[in-house]
Amino acid sequence: MEYAEEKPTLMKKLKRFTKECIRVLKVTKKPTKEEFKTIVKVTGLGIIIIGLLGFLIQLIKIMFF
Repeated sequence: MEYAEEKPTLMKKLKRFTKECIRVLKVTKKPTKEEFKTIVKVTGLGIIIIGLLGFLIQLIKIMFF
C-alpha cells in the first residue's frame, strides 16, 4: 500500500518560502551604473512604445467607429 503525501502545513510552506527568498537574494547582485542606465532606457522606451500604440488604437477607434 502506498502512503499518501502529507499536505504541507502553513509552517512548512512559510519555511520553504523563506528558504527560496534567501536563495534568490544570495544569487542576485546590485547592477552597475551602466547596467542601471541601460535598464532605465529600455524600460522607458517600452513604456513610450506601448503608450503610443494605445494612443493610436484609441485614435483609430474614435475616427472610424
